[in-house]
Amino acid sequence: MSRAYNFSAGPAAIPDAVLDRIREDIPDWNGTGMSVMEVSHRSKEFVEVASKAEQDLRDLLSIPDDYSVLFPQGGASLQFSMVPLNLAAEGQVVDYCLTGSWSKKAIAEASKFCKVNVIADSSDQNFTYVPDENGWNRSEGAAYLHYCANETIAGVEFPFIPDAGDTVLVSDMSSTILSRPLDVSKFGVIYAGAQKNIGPAGITLVIVRKDLIGKAGMSTPSLLDYSVYDKSDSMSNTPPVFTWYVAGLVFEHLKGLGGLDAVAETNSRKAQKLYAAIDGSSFYSNPVREDCRSWMNVPFILGNPDLDSVFLEESLAAGLTNLKGHRSVGGMRASIYNAMPEAGIDALISFMQEFERTRA
Repeated sequence: MSRAYNFSAGPAAIPDAVLDRIREDIPDWNGTGMSVMEVSHRSKEFVEVASKAEQDLRDLLSIPDDYSVLFPQGGASLQFSMVPLNLAAEGQVVDYCLTGSWSKKAIAEASKFCKVNVIADSSDQNFTYVPDENGWNRSEGAAYLHYCANETIAGVEFPFIPDAGDTVLVSDMSSTILSRPLDVSKFGVIYAGAQKNIGPAGITLVIVRKDLIGKAGMSTPSLLDYSVYDKSDSMSNTPPVFTWYVAGLVFEHLKGLGGLDAVAETNSRKAQKLYAAIDGSSFYSNPVREDCRSWMNVPFILGNPDLDSVFLEESLAAGLTNLKGHRSVGGMRASIYNAMPEAGIDALISFMQEFERTRA
């Protein structure tokens, strides 16, 4: 069977070169006579894997020395709780931007621990834009300002990094991390689930400025406290060793491509090509305001929604998988993360054009 072009929003595609390496390693990893899934996380061999993964990530993102890199479990959704538990006192005001389904979930969770002030809200237009920063209703003395850099479901991406001033800036970057260079020094905390641009689900990336660690309250459970992960090199309990190992291979792969400058150039070209095909059609449309369109998640709507099921059936037969839009939005969605080759974009555009020619 040939590999399909997988447009899933997550779990997402993994680079072919990384899959080839995993296949080679599985029976006898590093001459241990075991797969990496069977070795002790405290063994010399795996500690070296974890250390190299962190260093490669630091190299890719130019992470300053005054930041810790943590690899907890629980996905980005657990960070919805960990962020307020580690950065704010009970009842303290925190600022959140509401720009889609994931920021909405983050707000709901933070509201259990803090007083949430929604400083920007794009629900009035079904989360198809990012509100202008000049109109944000910020709180004086907020513990932090939180935003979701890329809303996977709606395909909305912040075209700027908010100016938080003296307030700690926190971002959920699950769907955009490693897609381009990033100035980490502008943030207090960056977190991301693995299953987009990092590897399989099961591990989470947290980049946190060291002066923000150690502020969790006494009642915070140990595995929700950043300091526990920082002190134990994220091994206070058994970590998901396979996912960590794959993440390390992905980091190494991205460095081999030329780093994030080269990755960004390819990603920009892929997105521009797909959006141009949508905009140049009278049959397909994208609902997101042009300056807020995501590089990673491209929703599009067919001119005749009755043809949605036909489009999905025929695209699957053509080797283009997971194009169905999220149930809350409908239509289609092409998630074009780092592992999606440009040939996949070309194949999708070719299929879309032929479908329009025969069905419109």
